[in-house]
Amino acid sequence: MSYAVESFAGSAEEWDAFVRRSPGWTHFHQYSWLRVIERVHRHECMAFAVRDPSGVLGGVLPLVRVRSLIFGHFLVSMPFVNYGGPLGDEAAVRALAAHAAELASSSGARLLELRSREELPLDLPVSHRKITVLLDLPPGDPDRLFGGLKAKLRSQVRRPQKEGVSVRFGPDQVGPFYDVLVRHMRDLGTPAQPRALFEAIVAEFPDDVWFACAYLGGRAIACGCGFRWASEFEMTWASALAEFNAIAPNMLLYWAFMERAAQEGLLVFNFGRCTPGSGTHRFKLQWGSRDAPLWWYQRAAGGIAGTPSPDDGAYAWGPPIWKGLPLALATALGPRIARYIP
Repeated sequence: MSYAVESFAGSAEEWDAFVRRSPGWTHFHQYSWLRVIERVHRHECMAFAVRDPSGVLGGVLPLVRVRSLIFGHFLVSMPFVNYGGPLGDEAAVRALAAHAAELASSSGARLLELRSREELPLDLPVSHRKITVLLDLPPGDPDRLFGGLKAKLRSQVRRPQKEGVSVRFGPDQVGPFYDVLVRHMRDLGTPAQPRALFEAIVAEFPDDVWFACAYLGGRAIACGCGFRWASEFEMTWASALAEFNAIAPNMLLYWAFMERAAQEGLLVFNFGRCTPGSGTHRFKLQWGSRDAPLWWYQRAAGGIAGTPSPDDGAYAWGPPIWKGLPLALATALGPRIARYIP
């Protein structure tokens, strides 16, 4: 079938119903993500679709334009998260990707990036610069999951508990979560997303998003945030304060998320994206998990390999400067920069 691409003019409910019956769908394909990004970051958000002759949706593609003088001009589906590429049958996916490529060319975008969790029937170059890590869960049986961990890992989970660390879940954890996140990101040399993003996420996805913090003596010292969809949970953001590394609160935090996911009958715990071979990658693999490639399809101008990253020599100067900033200044400036790093 030959499809003509159009700007989506239906309802969010129609879009989401199509998304949820499509193979390879993720939480980040849902229409509300466009509303969140537009409201918080003020980026141009576009929704494209194809329909069959009877008007039934045959494919969708959310797309966001991120443009700045410092970093350049990008079209990404979806920025700031790991997934969001085109959904539909082969003809629909090809038509949507071709339309996005034409839009990138005509508007002078340095990079079009379509972030898929599955291989797509596209002729575009694909980047595997990031991967994700998945852990299969025994649904409804967290005790079995814990028993299957290596003895050393179980000991590392128990260690913070013995030190008095406890984990709390709930939307009321957004504030403590952000306090830990912004400090951790400053110490890594990376600007943090605005608190408004996480508040908007809670407002749009109250039943899907999980926020939690690990506490010691009433102080949040580690935090995490992620999303449940279908039979899967993804840990999308996680941070811990470096001065508490000796008691490993992040081990208990991650376990608390895994335990909850198993209790709720989910089948997969998704650790989120990382760089292959990095320390973060090794941390995620120690749980008995497995690598899964990310299929990020690109149309690049000027030979760039991806969106801005401190791993790119052109931006290597940034992290050392950012690490030296006072926390208050990093907290104030970070969101103004992070919104342009998709």
